[in-house]
Amino acid sequence: MSHGSAAVRPRRSVLFMPGSNARALEKARTLAADALVLDLEDAVAPEMKLEARAQVAAAVRAGGYGRREIVVRVNALGTPWGRDDLAAAADAGVDAVLLPKVEAAETVSATIAALRPALAVWCMLETPRGILNAPAIAAANPRVTALVMGTSDLTKDLHARVTRVRLPLLTSLQLCVLAARSAGITALDGVHLDLDDDAGFAAACRQAADFGFDGKTLIHPRQVAIANEVFAPAAGDVDWARRVIAAHADALAGGRGVAVLDGRLIENLHVDDARRVLALADAIAERATH
Repeated sequence: MSHGSAAVRPRRSVLFMPGSNARALEKARTLAADALVLDLEDAVAPEMKLEARAQVAAAVRAGGYGRREIVVRVNALGTPWGRDDLAAAADAGVDAVLLPKVEAAETVSATIAALRPALAVWCMLETPRGILNAPAIAAANPRVTALVMGTSDLTKDLHARVTRVRLPLLTSLQLCVLAARSAGITALDGVHLDLDDDAGFAAACRQAADFGFDGKTLIHPRQVAIANEVFAPAAGDVDWARRVIAAHADALAGGRGVAVLDGRLIENLHVDDARRVLALADAIAERATH
């Protein structure tokens, strides 16, 4: 049974920011990213963990992030920092916590048991076991609202090669989307590490959008604009969605069970998808005006 949030929340661009970098936390308040992941895990050296946690908590409390969704990537529960990371994130009032290297539903359950007050939980899938258990992880608890691909670690664990079109990762990417959609939650693609490769980054965004991903995780502010453009409904898509809904409504009003638009049969599934596209476009437009 799906348990995703009924409200449409754009997550086209989800930018990782190192929690130990005060300037980055400040700059994040001005960026056009839909969501920010303030990172206490991979981006922070062990000797900086405590300082980073305090700095992130203070930045979140200070506010000024507007409509940006604020997520903290915590250290795993089994590390010396994990439990205190969860407590600090919850106390600071973040929107969600991102759990690294989730491999089983039990990890989610244990984390949620330790999380007071209960927050939304995002789960990173970055190991073979995590990918194979993605359906159970996605459905582990109604508080799980997003799956996030960790493609760099996964590529290493698979002994796969890094390729332009990501053929070695296609099965894993599709499994992530399947698991997310089966649970009614968000699916986010992994990061693109080559900052000088705008064309490759745009191609990876288009590929992810074609697969059904809601957005992409990013490692640099310069990637935000492309992700926002690619994962937003195009003007033509919005126009088509409006026409689909109108044609269907006309058919119903005329007592016809089937609508035809530009020679194409319009069924309920097309109307449902059209409504989803319009809701996302409206949410993006509303965000742009605030």
